[in-house]
Amino acid sequence: MSTLLLKHAAVLTLNAENTILESSSIAIQDEKIIAIGEPPREFVADEIIDAQHHVALPGFFNAHTHAAMTLLRGSAEDLPLDRWFNEGIWRTESALQEEDVYWGVALAACEMLRSGTVAFADHYFYMHNVARVVQESGMKALLAWCVFGSDFAKEMGPTTLELTSDFVAEFQNSAGGRIKTMLGPHSPYISTERSLRDAANVARKLNVGCHIHVSESQAQVDNSYKQFGKSPVAYLNELGIFDNPSIAAHAIYVNEDDIEILRAKKVSVAACPKTHLKLAMQTTRIVDLLNAGVHVALGTDGAASNNNLDMLEVMRLAALLQKHDSGDATVLPSMEALRLATQHGARAMGFNNSGVLQVDADADLILLDMDKPHLVPRHNLAANIVHSARASDVNYVIVNGKVLLRQGELTTLDEEKIMREAEARGLRMARSAQGQTQMYKG
Repeated sequence: MSTLLLKHAAVLTLNAENTILESSSIAIQDEKIIAIGEPPREFVADEIIDAQHHVALPGFFNAHTHAAMTLLRGSAEDLPLDRWFNEGIWRTESALQEEDVYWGVALAACEMLRSGTVAFADHYFYMHNVARVVQESGMKALLAWCVFGSDFAKEMGPTTLELTSDFVAEFQNSAGGRIKTMLGPHSPYISTERSLRDAANVARKLNVGCHIHVSESQAQVDNSYKQFGKSPVAYLNELGIFDNPSIAAHAIYVNEDDIEILRAKKVSVAACPKTHLKLAMQTTRIVDLLNAGVHVALGTDGAASNNNLDMLEVMRLAALLQKHDSGDATVLPSMEALRLATQHGARAMGFNNSGVLQVDADADLILLDMDKPHLVPRHNLAANIVHSARASDVNYVIVNGKVLLRQGELTTLDEEKIMREAEARGLRMARSAQGQTQMYKG
């Protein structure tokens, strides 16, 4: 049994009442919060953290990313979506080696922990290497091995639907429950109808959902109507992709019928506002989706299009963009934005006991150092976090009761070694990228 006591913290619980406590304690035993306010009289802590001048809040859940794409950070800049794929990403990824994924994800884990992310939903290749990093780092993750299922795109790995289904079965609830899995068909614009039907059938058999890119551009929607006579959302629904609760990444170009399908099928939309801005993709209609009863979470997407994995920045952009696009400054207030980045992401990823600080919840939380000029005065704690806090303000990260970042120092990862190895591998991939052919046809 392990015990941990946080003392003198302001506590932003994100419970149903939006309770905020001042100078309170949080008692943690093994993986759970057992008391908030005052610890039990008989409680003896293995470690005591003085959290004076800190705020405790649920850690961030990154609901859509490609973690190993840290290796491609800055390699395809100032390009529209089609050229970003064809002239940058596909070419560089053609040089991807199995072990590259481990080091790219390890780099991502360092970055995510430093900015308060406790869990991430990854959609990429060689996912057993992503699972290695999750196991070693102590983070949580929802892992989906991307399968192109295409007539023109060579599978990365190589892999097959059968092999990825084996991965799903093997790693589901592994690492003491810190790893969950989904199937990962790439998208309706790359994957064939047959491959999508097969993926839907396997997902039903394994009782898991699918993590898939949906309606990222108007061209994708127009092509879907030309090919199938329906929108990408309606097409995927007809094929059975949404038969189990799934994650639809982006879902920017959706109509009212699409929104009703997403609501009825309990699909979680993962909005990635910084990527949407950077690639001039328009933005996900977060407020409209929420008002219609669709579950919405936030993601960074990959560092090749973001170019960082900072959920504080993503949360801020989400709130600002919804206000700007709607012309209504009252929409997506700070407390709601915090919920999207924490408990909404936790639910989308299947970690239903996280995203709130209350007794019996999983101890997945962070401590932000509020003793900074840009966080004073504290008229509105939630607004300070959403609109003023920085990744460098994250001082502690705790996952399942284990301290993974202590006073700004990582406890489970060799950060210096990881940065050296990741940089060498990313530069090697870029040098190998010349002469590769077009793949994106969205």
